[in-house]
Amino acid sequence: MKRKVLILCTGNSCRSQMAEGILRHYGNDRFEVFSAGTIPSQANPVAIRVMKEIGIDISGHRSKHVDEFKGQSFDYVITVCDNAKESCPFFPGNTKRLHWEFPDPPHDKEITEGVIEEFRKVRDMIHGKFKAVALNGISE
Repeated sequence: MKRKVLILCTGNSCRSQMAEGILRHYGNDRFEVFSAGTIPSQANPVAIRVMKEIGIDISGHRSKHVDEFKGQSFDYVITVCDNAKESCPFFPGNTKRLHWEFPDPPHDKEITEGVIEEFRKVRDMIHGKFKAVALNGISE
């Protein structure tokens, strides 16, 4: 049976989107994965770009408000930023809440090579953690 996972961030534009894409890519047979934000915006084009570099397409993702999942039960709710951790709503059932902090890459209007490189660094951190989860299961 698939484990149901919700990954939360503030804007659901970058970190949670990348984590969702990675966990789906490597663990689709073991996990049903969703992501949302406490103040959703839109999927960040730089996040989409750096994910394509590793063969994972998140271009079809959209930012969702956490309220879209209100009343649903999840096996795990994973927050990837402090703000989402502090404002995470209650989910019914035996939901395990985990917090795995990742730095927020710059959201500069001008997309420079430096900005792209920061996104790659964050992507690589998220990739390492969520690929391991997909292959080995979730350890608190």
